[in-house]
Amino acid sequence: MPAIPSLGGLRGRSNGRAKSVPERPLPVPLSAYVVDCAVYVEGKRLPGRWSHSEAIKEVRKRHAGFVWIGLHEPDAVQIQGIADTFGLHELAVEDALEAHQRPKLERYDDTLFMVLKTVRYVEHESPATANEIVETGELMAFLGRDFVITVRHGNHSGLARLRRELDQDPERLDLGPSAVLHAIADHVVDHYLDVTTAIESDIDEMETHVFAPRSKVSAEQIYFMKREVLELRRAVMPLGTPLQRLAEGYTRLIPDEVRSYFRDVSDHLTTVAERVANFDELLTTLVDATLAKITLQQNTDMRKITAWAAIIAVPTALAGIYGMNFDYMPELHWRFGYPMAMTIIFGVCILLYRIFRKNRWL
Repeated sequence: MPAIPSLGGLRGRSNGRAKSVPERPLPVPLSAYVVDCAVYVEGKRLPGRWSHSEAIKEVRKRHAGFVWIGLHEPDAVQIQGIADTFGLHELAVEDALEAHQRPKLERYDDTLFMVLKTVRYVEHESPATANEIVETGELMAFLGRDFVITVRHGNHSGLARLRRELDQDPERLDLGPSAVLHAIADHVVDHYLDVTTAIESDIDEMETHVFAPRSKVSAEQIYFMKREVLELRRAVMPLGTPLQRLAEGYTRLIPDEVRSYFRDVSDHLTTVAERVANFDELLTTLVDATLAKITLQQNTDMRKITAWAAIIAVPTALAGIYGMNFDYMPELHWRFGYPMAMTIIFGVCILLYRIFRKNRWL
């Protein structure tokens, strides 16, 4: 079989003479689970598309820069090749495959593994009729000396916009992969702030309904909101310790100039945590107020029923007495006996009605 000429040779052949044209490597197609794979040198992204093995070889050949790989819900077979190439610990890889991890920070030799919970506010017409208010996902990050690998679970936790913003800030990326980890943490906490602001509006609306004179907000609706706030709390509260450790020099992978940025993220998270705690206390108060309102309404209904029962008892008693079959009863054959009995019945009923009305039983 005749040899097939190379693509560079075909390009350089014109009028029977071959020109020397440097060959470019064909772009490597990204797998379905690899959202992006990029090489950054001096804060600038190198052109072209890279496989994970070629990317790390390029960085280590230059002795400068780092690799940023983004994965979306990979399976065990897909992530194993990346784990072998970058030397990721098998326990961290196992956690990255699980989509139900608490926010945490762990160190494996020269690699950091961080788990963050992502949240998204689900738009709805009213908190009293919503089926879901807070949607959560997970974002894992492996941080090494010359790489950062992000693993996403969920459809709302994309980092494409964040990556584009960082691509336009080479000074920030020049700080290394720790700058990417900080940007991710800051991105996640900023979304916490947005979600808590939206939930605060929902709680204010529900509070208005609860204390309205004729509101129909039930305790079940408030419990539903409380459950959504609890889901947000599980995402926010455990993240405080990992951020504090990163800000205090937990590892040499986080240089001093980046630690101060983590302190800023930790401060923002504290603000979110305080908001979430206040939400929980306020919803507990609303539940108590709703139950008290229901109890008061039941007492009011019982007083009304009792008052009407007392009024109805008057004609019932007189009719029962004069309905007995005795021959000798007072005024039984009197001409004005019936009008007198009806006058007594109406008079006593009206008197009782006015008494109950005055005492606000009716």
